[in-house]
Amino acid sequence: MVAISHTEHRSGTVTTAPSARTTKKKSAHRGSAAAHRDDGRIALLLIAPAVAGFLVFFAYPTLRGIYLSFTDFHVLSAPNWVGLANITQMLNDEVFWGSLWATLYFVVLAVVIGILISLATAVVLHRLTKSTVIRGLILVPFLISAVVAAVVWSWMLDPQLGIVNVLISKLTGDSIKFFGSSDWAIPSLALISVWKSMGYNAVLIFAGLQTIPVTVYEAGRIDGATEFQMFRRLTLPLLRPILVMVVILTIISSFQVFDIVAVTTQGGPANASNVLQMYIYNKAFRQFDFGYAATMSLALFVMLIAITFTQLRLARANESDTN
Repeated sequence: MVAISHTEHRSGTVTTAPSARTTKKKSAHRGSAAAHRDDGRIALLLIAPAVAGFLVFFAYPTLRGIYLSFTDFHVLSAPNWVGLANITQMLNDEVFWGSLWATLYFVVLAVVIGILISLATAVVLHRLTKSTVIRGLILVPFLISAVVAAVVWSWMLDPQLGIVNVLISKLTGDSIKFFGSSDWAIPSLALISVWKSMGYNAVLIFAGLQTIPVTVYEAGRIDGATEFQMFRRLTLPLLRPILVMVVILTIISSFQVFDIVAVTTQGGPANASNVLQMYIYNKAFRQFDFGYAATMSLALFVMLIAITFTQLRLARANESDTN
């Protein structure tokens, strides 16, 4: 047996036996490598259900939809490849352009009004109240189903029995056909959307306000800045990343509006509220023209990607400044 740290002299060379510390290091390294291999297997096992769900419920339907957008496909017949015919039809479809305009009109109203109200609500919550109950109540509309909210608002805005029109009639003597008028249909739908999403957006902005150091406002007061000046020159620049995220989420959800339209106006009157999602639904599930519906869905997907990346690029979403 060779003793530890024993040295031998052979042919003028000195050979040193491995020390206990070196042996322990090698054993620990082998054990660590084995543990890392086990961690990798466990990690793959844990993410396997999510990856399978992504492939089955997102990747495959997306690729299938892209393929169908270049075909003439109805339920009872096999897809027939038509190339760019659906795109040509879409570019010449007046109803599609009318639906796109109605969607853009809805998005502008929902985003502008919604962000302004959410921002004002978040500032009030941040500056004037510490009550968690009030902050929780703000989220109640967001927790309500969109279908339920649309049904309730359709009752409230009914031209004859709705409580809103009862009050308007007492003040003006006339009622307003909120969902029956081409001029009022989209603004009414946008206000319902704003009412439902305002609480969630306000909470996101409120969380961003809490990350701003109090010393920033103290320095502003020392410099003699008013509340409005501090809001414009300190709060808004420092909230840039949160505001950009909220704007992008609101734009995406507004472009995908369907449920409140389907419950209240169903695209009427005279296609005035026939937003793009409603038109796609009618083409696919009422006229069974799935190929053309897939083409419009692909066009909407491309528009959302372009809008999102443009918004991120112009607003520099990962930066905040106080200039």
